Amino acid sequence: MAVGQRGRGTGRVDVGLLGRREECALLDQMIAAAGTGQSRVLVLHGAPGVGKSALLEYMDSAATGMRVLQAAGVESEMELAFATLHQLCVPLLDRLTGLPAPQREALETVFGRRAGTPPERFLVGLAVLSLLSDASGDRPLLCVVDDAQWMDRASAQTLGFVARRLLAEPVALVFGSRQPPQDLLGLPELEVTGLKDADADALLQSVTRARLDRHIRERVVAETQGNPLALLELPRGLSATRMAGGFGLLHADTLPGRIEQSFLARIDALPEQTRLVLLIAAAEPVGDPDLVRRAAERLGITLATALEDGTDGLLTIEARVTFRHPLVRSAVYRAADAGDRRAAHLALAEVTDAQADPDRRAWHLASAATRPDETVAAELERSADRAQARGGLTAAAAFLQRSVALTIDTPRRVDRAVAAADASLQAGDLDAARAFVDSADRDAQSESQRARAHLVRSMITFAAGLDKQAPPMLLASARRLEPLDMELARETYLTAWCAATLATADAGSAQAISEAMRGLAPPHGGPRALDLVIEGYALLITEGRGAAIPVLQRAVTALGELPVQDFLKWGWAACSVSPVVWDDRGMREIFTRVVDRVRAVGALTELPLYLSGLGTMTVLHGDLAAAAAIVAESEGVDAATGVPMAQYTKLLLTATQGKEAEAAARIAAVIEQAEADGQLNAVAGAQWAAAVLHNGLGRHDRALSAARAGVGTANLILCQWMLPELVEAAARAGDRTVALGALDSMVEAAAPCDTDWAQGLLARCRALLSDGAAADGLYREAIERLERTLLRPDLARAHLLYGEWLCMDDRRRAEARAHLRTAYEMFASIGMEAFAGRARDRLQAAGEPVRERSAKTRTVGTPFTAQEAQIARLASEGLTNPEIGAQLFISARTAEYHLRKVFMKLGITSRRQLRDALLDDTAHTA
Repeated sequence: MAVGQRGRGTGRVDVGLLGRREECALLDQMIAAAGTGQSRVLVLHGAPGVGKSALLEYMDSAATGMRVLQAAGVESEMELAFATLHQLCVPLLDRLTGLPAPQREALETVFGRRAGTPPERFLVGLAVLSLLSDASGDRPLLCVVDDAQWMDRASAQTLGFVARRLLAEPVALVFGSRQPPQDLLGLPELEVTGLKDADADALLQSVTRARLDRHIRERVVAETQGNPLALLELPRGLSATRMAGGFGLLHADTLPGRIEQSFLARIDALPEQTRLVLLIAAAEPVGDPDLVRRAAERLGITLATALEDGTDGLLTIEARVTFRHPLVRSAVYRAADAGDRRAAHLALAEVTDAQADPDRRAWHLASAATRPDETVAAELERSADRAQARGGLTAAAAFLQRSVALTIDTPRRVDRAVAAADASLQAGDLDAARAFVDSADRDAQSESQRARAHLVRSMITFAAGLDKQAPPMLLASARRLEPLDMELARETYLTAWCAATLATADAGSAQAISEAMRGLAPPHGGPRALDLVIEGYALLITEGRGAAIPVLQRAVTALGELPVQDFLKWGWAACSVSPVVWDDRGMREIFTRVVDRVRAVGALTELPLYLSGLGTMTVLHGDLAAAAAIVAESEGVDAATGVPMAQYTKLLLTATQGKEAEAAARIAAVIEQAEADGQLNAVAGAQWAAAVLHNGLGRHDRALSAARAGVGTANLILCQWMLPELVEAAARAGDRTVALGALDSMVEAAAPCDTDWAQGLLARCRALLSDGAAADGLYREAIERLERTLLRPDLARAHLLYGEWLCMDDRRRAEARAHLRTAYEMFASIGMEAFAGRARDRLQAAGEPVRERSAKTRTVGTPFTAQEAQIARLASEGLTNPEIGAQLFISARTAEYHLRKVFMKLGITSRRQLRDALLDDTAHTA
């Protein structure tokens, strides 16, 4: 704690902080780094009263020449979406016009300055990052957020995202918190503990009037554990005798309570009207003195009169209403009579502008309510709608939950309970969602209410990862919804189908769901993309690919114009259509389009799913550098969101590259974890990668084992992609029975699709199990067809297999060498080390010496990091720094920072030189 006065804004502390030399030095380093254009982030955490706020005040005072933005979490505002963020950003709102349109509109929406669709929370995060980056261009920026444990969830998520993306901005962002909030975990942190004994003793002596005996001081210091607020507060008004006798009852785990009791004793000594003013201030989180004054007048209190004799230093009303410490606010509020609390909230509601601040008014009215009140419940419901529109899912859930409790009419209460359950589900609070759906089920008055409650329950089950339970529940929900809401029923059927076939491999549920989908009435006005997907998927299971393929091919075309909101709602299911019909170009187009759209709206929670599809497709196309960039982007999203994503693309990439040690270790780790979690899809994906790796290394028996295990648990798409690996592994391992069985499955999967991808792979698989002229013709057909696709690795593998087959005939050795040479050069240029080694060995055995292509070390600088590689690639494609930042969810200044490092490593000075330098670098490292 401070001893003496603080020179606010002067850049120095007049007296300083006792015992905080190391902490202050660290804060000084943060300020100095920001002054030189480097970002710094820190979470200060510790017990109440330990001195976090004093350290933040020190940082404020020491920040000479910096612009300081401040905000504080308020316990009663935790349900108001973006409340803390708004506090922090208000001084910068005049800069919104300088942001890219999507980012500007996102912030205007969440701050209630415009109406619009709810922006994705990570687009809001990018907008705040851009705003801070822009503001720091004038002078370095210090952002201070105190009492971060009381931030609303939307603000915490946004600021956590920003903190993880700051890099090359002159911005210092520091949080003070009792415990690091969940959304700030993993950020640099410093635990603030009690003062050392000597410093604590000096602080205690500075605030005690009488000289205390040494053993009394030691006892006080020991039992407060050096907590500065306790040292300042607890001795107040106590004699040396009482201190000596009373502190023996104090224990560390009760310290906050004892400090609060000390504040309560001081509060109790104040006149009644003064206590009521403190209560109004405690219930009013904005800190607006005029609001407090007008609320006090509603209760018949004149502020000047009530504060005439002061508040014993507990409350200051100047430009803002400020409590001595957050514990004072909580002590005042919790100790007040329930009737007084309700009266204070009602007074505040009456003086809060219903137009300018309707949500705080609604929350005050709810806190003032003593019984169910439809007027207040309706206000809360409207507040929930506004919160939902701003993207405040947690806030929407909280408003709806309170609205349910205040609703009198049973049918209306059930509707609100279903809405509260759904909002809680979207906010990730599955326990609350279950509680409200139970309430809705119990009190439902109509089949419509029961059906909607059942749908939410089904989605909770799906979200909880209960894969085997979810499909039949979703099917039952869809059936119940058919006569009530056909559009919602169709979407539910599609979700159920995907839960049974893509999320799991539940053949029984898939059959039942598909049969129900076949029975749906034709849509009015002709089929849309959704209808074609549903029809095609249903036919796929009930009638087979021959009937389904024409419909699904029409669906691929229709999906090209699907709005982004539909993609966010059910596009994850639609993106599987192109792979099912073996349409490699359609797959590239749809995944590229949807990733661009999802990036544009900042939907980071959905983005990794689509990046996984795009990355897998990119590996299949043989652009391993681009696939590595996609993996890096996905990992960046993981880091920003704190949500780990599936490893499919990374596994397949390392397996395709043939990096044996790295791939084998990663595959084993994923299989172990996925089996423990019961995630069979992840197991199958890892087995697919293992089959690719071992086929490349020529260890066909191990590839056979992996492919057989994977096919047995794989979903629809993974299974069809794994079959060529199984055919090759079994044929080369000499297990003709398994190979023929796999070929039969491959025929069923590919024969109905007249695409070069399907027919090329099918011809390659058939050739492996054929002889003589038949095999020769099939290999040639495979090569011819695969040459017309984007699938360079599969084409190279066709050349390799054909070359290996030709080697068996001594008369065709020259022809064999030509195909093996082509395969080797293709594998080497793609970066498929294991397959390149296999082709090289066969080529040498066929009598052609091969000089191994070795990677050259870059002569300028060092290799690129994953993010540098991404930024270099995007810059070479002509994207500006703001465009790169928007795509990678970093600031434009960070993009520029990385690009400068790329220039240095390549030995160039401008973007004009970048494309040629990258091409030259690729040629040297291939």
